[in-house]
Amino acid sequence: MKQLGVLDTAFVNLEHPNTPQHVGGMGIYDPSTAPGGFVRFKGVIANFERRLKKHSIFRSRLVNVPGKLDRPYWVQDANFDVEFHIRHLALPQPGDWRQLCILIARLHARPLDMSRPLWEAYIIEGLDNIPGVPKGGFAIYTKMHHSLVDGAGGSSIMSVIHDLEPDPEAVPEAPETVMVDIAPSPLYLGTATAVNQLKNSVKMLGGAANTLADLGKLAWGVARKRIPMPSITSPRTRFNTPVGPYRVFEAAEFSLEDVKLVKNHSGVKINDVVLSVVGGAMRKYLQHHNELPEDSLAVSIPLNMRTRRGVSDENNQVGSVFVEVHTELDDPLARLKAIYQSSQDAKTFGENSPLVDVLRLAGVMPPAMTRPIVNTYVNNELTQHLPLGISSVVSNVAGPPFPLYSAGAQMVRYYGLGLLTPGVGLFHLVFSSSGVVTMSILGDRDSMPDPAFYRECVEKAFQELLDAVKADISKQEAEAKKPKARKKAPAKKAVKKAGSGAVAKAPVKKARAASTKASSTKSATTAKRSRASSGAAEPVESILKPEAEVSSGAASNVVSLSAESGK
Repeated sequence: MKQLGVLDTAFVNLEHPNTPQHVGGMGIYDPSTAPGGFVRFKGVIANFERRLKKHSIFRSRLVNVPGKLDRPYWVQDANFDVEFHIRHLALPQPGDWRQLCILIARLHARPLDMSRPLWEAYIIEGLDNIPGVPKGGFAIYTKMHHSLVDGAGGSSIMSVIHDLEPDPEAVPEAPETVMVDIAPSPLYLGTATAVNQLKNSVKMLGGAANTLADLGKLAWGVARKRIPMPSITSPRTRFNTPVGPYRVFEAAEFSLEDVKLVKNHSGVKINDVVLSVVGGAMRKYLQHHNELPEDSLAVSIPLNMRTRRGVSDENNQVGSVFVEVHTELDDPLARLKAIYQSSQDAKTFGENSPLVDVLRLAGVMPPAMTRPIVNTYVNNELTQHLPLGISSVVSNVAGPPFPLYSAGAQMVRYYGLGLLTPGVGLFHLVFSSSGVVTMSILGDRDSMPDPAFYRECVEKAFQELLDAVKADISKQEAEAKKPKARKKAPAKKAVKKAGSGAVAKAPVKKARAASTKASSTKSATTAKRSRASSGAAEPVESILKPEAEVSSGAASNVVSLSAESGK
């Protein structure tokens, strides 16, 4: 038995029918790699059960303390039934991508049963008319409560439910004993609650003092302009309206090689490229609906706090910062550069601000106090009165660079799904693995009734960015070749500029040299005559005008002028 951490409890306290607090993912699998070239539903169940025995997290259920006066506990369920959590579905004909997206959106909108282990999995067949899906391919959609796992831990959960080889049964495993917990008695929970209340009071006082000190340091850093202050007055959009209980789902795919090309050429991070695509997509979408604000929109970026806090036994170690995605800029390269600077400022702010942990406030107080506040907040749509406009959450998760298998079938695509909060009705989750980057779009159905069009906006935004980078690369390569051709350019340029009756530079230089030579000869003769008559030498000064003063007449005029100067 283990008590939930503060942030884990926050996600339990924030649970609401309109905004369930689970995350999910959908993988598409190729059965040709499995032994025999096909996979049975019983084989998938057996594979799940075999792997879940090793990880107690899948058998854990919540146990609340009496009166919900303290954080709940995880207890190993003695009546765990894997077949309750794994369901078998099939798309109706024709089995296309749109039908799959609608099904995933409906499954993701349903809250989990909070009295059982907080996860579900669905094996989906009938994907016959989806481009890119192998023959006989199937999908596995999983969802898990956020109190069990955060975004950074999602990749570890994938390793839990997947194998590294197509025939896992060929790898011998030592038998393991499954441990279960005896449900704690109300007396035990009540006593533990009294003790915890005393400990928590001391921790809260210490935490409040530390937070005030950190806020003071933050204010001083902002005042001295050492810490950039993120914008907190971003415009509100349709994605800030109250979130309903229904969802939409879509996804786009990009080549990881193309994403890295943009990243390397621009000297930015992959996350900046992702944010630039999101900013471009939201700009196009809102512009289409005549709702694009003049100022930049902002998004929330989850932060992995494991490196900041160190080792912790909490399932969730996540914070968040706000980043402007510069939707006011139409030029994709200019937007990318501006986002890079905004991301750097947000990172600096996040490293120095205790506000990145603001979500923990929902888990500090006991559920008996927090749950009524959350219900009142959501049911009365109080998000409309918040000044801060965060249009989306954008999470970037790096997947494994090696193939994964489920019941012997290789995973060929993976699409992650986040969660919506009462004031943010759009979530982008980016997942990269095996040379492919997927961007999953989860939205509130009332805010985004046309998800397929938004996916087109995402694809166009990335293509425009990629084309701009390729054009810039070609321009730089052309500039690099120009110095070799510039050596002969001045003479040609001068001839081109000289119009009718004009003198080219080359003839002018030759005339100047001839006239100078003639002038020098006559001057020398005159000087000799002067020395012969007076015995003194006079200084000789040529009056040949510089090139800029030469008339645009014929070359003979220049020679004549030089001859006169020798008289």
